[in-house]
Parts: sequence; C-alpha cells; structure tokens
Amino acid sequence: MSETPHKRAAFEAPARLAQPTPYDPGMPRPGATVAGALLVLLRAIGGIVVLASLVLDWPEVLATLEGASDAGSLAAESGVLLTVALVSGGFFVVVDLVLALFIYLGRNWARVLVLIVSTISIVSAFVSWWAQGQQLTLDGSLTTLALDILVLLALSSRAAAAYARRTERR
Repeated sequence: MSETPHKRAAFEAPARLAQPTPYDPGMPRPGATVAGALLVLLRAIGGIVVLASLVLDWPEVLATLEGASDAGSLAAESGVLLTVALVSGGFFVVVDLVLALFIYLGRNWARVLVLIVSTISIVSAFVSWWAQGQQLTLDGSLTTLALDILVLLALSSRAAAAYARRTERR
C-alpha cells in the first residue's frame, strides 16, 4: 500500500477557515506571494504599454473625441488632455509598482488593497458587459480581467495570507 497525501475536501468547515494563521516570523516567502507580486508588476507593465500606445495613437484618439463631442474642436486642449491622461495613468502605474514591491516584502495592507482593487475591476468588467453589452477583447479588457483573476487567486491563498500576517501577534 503506497503512502498518498490526503486530499483536501472541496469545501472546508467554517470553524477551520476562521482559525488564525500561525505566527511564524521566519516563514519563507511562498510562491503565491511571488506570483502575486509578479502579476501586479505585469499589470503595471500593461499600464505602461497602454500609455505608450496612447501617445503613439494620439491623433486618432483626438479625432475620435472630436467626432463624439458637440463642443467642437479639441485641438487647443489636446496637449492638456494628453498631459492629464499621461500623468494620471503614470500615477496608477507607479502605485502598482509600489504595491508589487510591498506585496513581495509581505505587507498585508498592500495585499488586501490589491485584492480589493482587483475585485472592483472584475465586478466593473462584468457590469459593463452585462448592462452595456461591452465586448471583452483580447487587446483590452480580457487581458486586464485575466490578470485580476490571477492576482485574486494568488494573493487570496492561505500561504500568501500567512506570509503577509507572519509578524502579527495574536
């Protein structure tokens, strides 16, 4: 008879889920935490790619905005619009980079913040698909949605939670 590891049940008892994670300051960094940090880093790189494509395609974007606008020509404000878009997008890219670093270092607040933002992003993609019929495309929302789902899977694992909370005293 061979020794096979005991398989976990598809569900766990609520009492077991409510048990606190063990206090172990010397815990090694789990793969789920590294994967979560890398996925947040990939999300930041994706933001950089989107900003670069915005700069390269700015005349087409501006023409689309002028066609949809009743206010007339946006040519005078085009530089200001591009600057605002780049600065606000750059801010979120920097925030993602900082959060990736803090997740890698094992900060629980960064892990929880990224989990909340990813959940909001997934829910908003679903709502926009459901209510407005927005298409999920590979070059846009589908890639972001996939990254957010993978971030949720990696950072909500027991190992990632235990590592992020390893220094908390109970």
